[in-house]
Amino acid sequence: MDRFFVDKASIDTENGKCTITGEDVKHITKVLRYREGEKLEVCDGDDNEYVAEIVSMSKDEVNLDIIEKRDIKRESDIRVRLYQGMPKGPKMEYILQKLTEAGIDEIILVDTKRSVAKVDSKKEGKKIERWERIMYEAAKQSKRGRIPSLKAVLSFKEALEDMKRNDLNLCPYEDERNIPMMKEIKGTDAKKIGIFIGPEGGIADEEVASLKENGAKVVTLGPRIFRTETAGLVATSIVQYELGDIGRLEEE
Repeated sequence: MDRFFVDKASIDTENGKCTITGEDVKHITKVLRYREGEKLEVCDGDDNEYVAEIVSMSKDEVNLDIIEKRDIKRESDIRVRLYQGMPKGPKMEYILQKLTEAGIDEIILVDTKRSVAKVDSKKEGKKIERWERIMYEAAKQSKRGRIPSLKAVLSFKEALEDMKRNDLNLCPYEDERNIPMMKEIKGTDAKKIGIFIGPEGGIADEEVASLKENGAKVVTLGPRIFRTETAGLVATSIVQYELGDIGRLEEE
């Protein structure tokens, strides 16, 4: 069953009604070719989801009757924030899509010393809009209860300040050999975890030093070196497996 996110204001739980507007209307009517009487899932972006039946459609909106509220916990209790050194080209889209599937809470793009990719200030708005759409579609596909947020683009100094919001910050680093990531997270009661990932060229030595000075734990992901587009996914999956809900049943 296909899922669509709607504003809370578009869901009238008292009368059992819901309205979908915007770009999803064309997707529902023209691409997926839904018809009146068919069912789909709607979610308010705050982990509340419903099964709804289409009662009428126009070019501007799809009107539905809510027939069931689902009590399924989709979101992890662990909030993972990824601080991603700006990657090049299509790697960004891969990172946004796959981290959304893995349960990321927020992705913060960072302009690091070795970042080659830059966002033109004149085109930033359109790029952010496209990137957010990628996360939106990935959230629908993976049946998330919320759409992760995207923050762009912070300087390294701004990222260090932003990381103060977290209970624990981790930095996988290819030159670290002695401290496995699992050692730093096993048994922790941290609920907000930041993960800092460098761009293609890695994290500069002085940036690693600054991360340490600001309390981040520099760790290794193991004996192999991951690309920037896979390192964040691997690190997030480790955190969500050990502390969150990946690989677990809801009742566990």
